[in-house]
Formats: sequence, C-alpha cells, structure tokens
Amino acid sequence: MPIINSTRRISPLDINKNVSIGVAFPLDDTNMFKGTQTLKQQVKSNLINLLLTQAGERINEPNFGVGLKHYLFEPNINKDNLNESINNQINFYIPEISLVDTIIDTTDNEHIIFIKIIYSIKSNQEVDAIQLNFNN
Repeated sequence: MPIINSTRRISPLDINKNVSIGVAFPLDDTNMFKGTQTLKQQVKSNLINLLLTQAGERINEPNFGVGLKHYLFEPNINKDNLNESINNQINFYIPEISLVDTIIDTTDNEHIIFIKIIYSIKSNQEVDAIQLNFNN
C-alpha cells in the first residue's frame, strides 16, 4: 500500500458554511447582504479592494491603497516602482498572502493597462491570480 506524505490544510474559517467571513465586493444588489464564504474569496476581495483604493481614500488609513486607476493616463509608468508599491501594500495590509508575480502590460496610445497578480495564501500554500484591465 502506498504511503501518502502530503497534507491538505483547510482553514477553520472555511468549515462553517453558515458564517460569512467578510464583505463581498463590489457592493451591489447581489453582494450587499452576501458575504464571502471562504478564506480564498475573502483574500481575493481584500486584494481587489487594496489595488483599486487610492491612497488617502480610506478613513483613518491614509497609506492604504495602490490606486491603480491613477496610472491609466500616466505617460510613462515605471513598472518596477508599481510592482514594489503593490508588494509593499500586500505585505503590510494583507500579510496572509505572499506575492508570487506581477505582470504589468501597457499600451501607450490607447491608455490601457493590464495587470495580473499571482499570489499564494500562506496558510495552505494555494496559488491564485487576479487580472485587472483598465481602459479609458
């Protein structure tokens, strides 16, 4: 009989399906009274909120937010600085994940930004990704 040495970790927050972990975004008619049910959903929601919030926009947290929409009409985006900003914000405000990779692609003439963020949830080493596309 083969011996299996791998373990699968499940967050205790994911066990009870009757309890919402947090707020689901965007706040619309569908998500207004429906929260996130798993740690994976909540982490993704927190990350999107962090990326779309402009610094100074959140009350009592003046440094919270990357403000990706701000970069839409910038003539030259320094991808290294943006990547560092995303990494610093994630490390400070969402310490339960680690950034694996950030892929940033822009088009100069059409003012379009494509950002793909690959991250790992530290508690179970699950890798996930989000992609945000901005255009004028």
